[in-house]
Amino acid sequence: MSETNQQSKPNIIKGHEVIQSYLKTLDGSPGVYRMLNQDGEVLYVGKARNLKRRVSSYAKPTGHSARIGRMISNTSSMMFLTTQTETEALLLEQNLIKQLKPRYNVLLRDDKSFPNIMISSSHEFPKIAKHRGRRSKGSEYFGPFASVTSVNRTLHHLQRIFLLRTCTDSDFSSRTRACLQYQIARCSGPCVGKISSNNYNQLVDDARKFLQGKSTKIQESMAKEMAEASRDLQFEKAASLRDRIRALTNVQSSQGINPQTVNEADIVSLYMEGDQACIQVFFIRANQNWGNRAFYPRNTSGADADEVMESFLAQFYDNKTPPKLILVSCTVSNLDLLVDALSSKRGNKVEIIQPKRGERAELVFNAERNARESLARKMSESATQAKLLKGVSDAFSLENIPKRIEVYDNSHIQGAFAVGAMIASGPDGYMKSSYRKYNIRYEDTVAGDDFGMMKEVLERRFKSLIKEDPDKKTENWPDLLLIDGGAGQVSAVAEILNKLGINDVPFVGVAKGIDRDQGKEEFHCKGKPVFALQRNDPVLYFIQRLRDEAHRFAITTHRAKRSKAIGITTLDEVPGVGAARKRAILAHFGSAKSASRASLKDLKAVEGLSSKMAQIIYDFYHDKG
Repeated sequence: MSETNQQSKPNIIKGHEVIQSYLKTLDGSPGVYRMLNQDGEVLYVGKARNLKRRVSSYAKPTGHSARIGRMISNTSSMMFLTTQTETEALLLEQNLIKQLKPRYNVLLRDDKSFPNIMISSSHEFPKIAKHRGRRSKGSEYFGPFASVTSVNRTLHHLQRIFLLRTCTDSDFSSRTRACLQYQIARCSGPCVGKISSNNYNQLVDDARKFLQGKSTKIQESMAKEMAEASRDLQFEKAASLRDRIRALTNVQSSQGINPQTVNEADIVSLYMEGDQACIQVFFIRANQNWGNRAFYPRNTSGADADEVMESFLAQFYDNKTPPKLILVSCTVSNLDLLVDALSSKRGNKVEIIQPKRGERAELVFNAERNARESLARKMSESATQAKLLKGVSDAFSLENIPKRIEVYDNSHIQGAFAVGAMIASGPDGYMKSSYRKYNIRYEDTVAGDDFGMMKEVLERRFKSLIKEDPDKKTENWPDLLLIDGGAGQVSAVAEILNKLGINDVPFVGVAKGIDRDQGKEEFHCKGKPVFALQRNDPVLYFIQRLRDEAHRFAITTHRAKRSKAIGITTLDEVPGVGAARKRAILAHFGSAKSASRASLKDLKAVEGLSSKMAQIIYDFYHDKG
């Protein structure tokens, strides 16, 4: 692949003329093109089977939608990157869209990975657990699930039915008596020898079959085993099997949509109204509905449904393995190209089908109805949110309605495990991808000094923002800061912002007020007298929710830091002992204290620990006495 940067065109001409000027240097190669405005901002990223032919379509003065017309009129330069194939161009296009987020491309808002259920195969007694992120060799994965809630619900049922362990390998190896999970019949107790390896792995195999949709055979096998146990007068075993069968029956009856003819598929339905769009994705695995997720793509104004669907599918599966079947509610632009790209990613054939009749069509229709209802709720919530933001603007005499509000809070215990937290909110509600947490470093701050902590957090936040976006071209700059505190915190914020030369970001301190009662909050603005809002004012409730969310995030971060610190042992001080070696040592000895008392011979017996490393650990504890 080769890149041609032709940004050096004069900015005197724009629109059709500047696009026309590039045609003489282009050929019929496949590739990716970028349209830029006079400030160098990328307006649009597109792919083409034939770059010259595609760019020439933009050079025509007529025949464009209003959206495309505005984009062309703002274009001052273009960049091109040629590829070997159109499929390669499609993949590159999606990467660039995710990186650059051009204002005229349809953008996927939520790009989080989806959780899966993992069965680890690297242990004699495999564990079952939820998993998100990169997959590792030696484990099996079942999913995706639409949410962590659906994963937890399924794991709960699996524990009741198959009695598989969920503990870590280190906990497993160090346990001397059965845990609570065994006592409440959620685990078969392999850690203390309550079940043999063969019998446990049979349970693992049954769980695997269940996740593959073969639950009927499992139920028949369990029923037969229960009858045999009852015949042999093993009534406790029979009762346990009876309870497990009931749990399995309950799972089968509560699955919701359980298609009979679709074993594995993603159902993708689009509903558009005006400039807004919603896409519902249902995950069907093993003939079971594993949940759904709603998405609200950006920049859909003037875009056709087939264009929105193509952009969504390409971006959605950029970091996910697609299923063998994708059912869609409308036609898809460049269908053959997209199928080829997704098939290449999966490693075998992927089908994208718009069903017209039968069960598949019913599934798509149900997903489309959910998309329509979700969009209606979203538009209603957006309207309410817009009114609240307008109310905030009026309450604090802001020049414009804020599009991004940042709320700051600190959390610590007498200065220990101190953290700062920042949340963001905008027209679409909480912007959780923008949440930030800060470990307080105490370089120039006294431990426990709330004012000093706030200064440190604000200074680090805005120094980073100035470095990343000095010209304020992105939406990452806040329109309003809400600070948990009164006059002291407001003064600290003012000092930091003045120091950094920032004088166009308004900030407000939210103090608890009289008796620290909710509803009596006082607001501190620089250069203005302290004031309060009416107790029943919706804006007051809105600000309370923002403050409470910041407090929740700060507390959660603080607790996580404190819990992590509790897990620190003397092994962390040994040179050369990282996370993997630490896990191996703890799994072998059960605790750092036992490892410190171990002989050199015992240390050498630890799996994965070299003689040299064992000597270092032994000398470390020996030298410490």
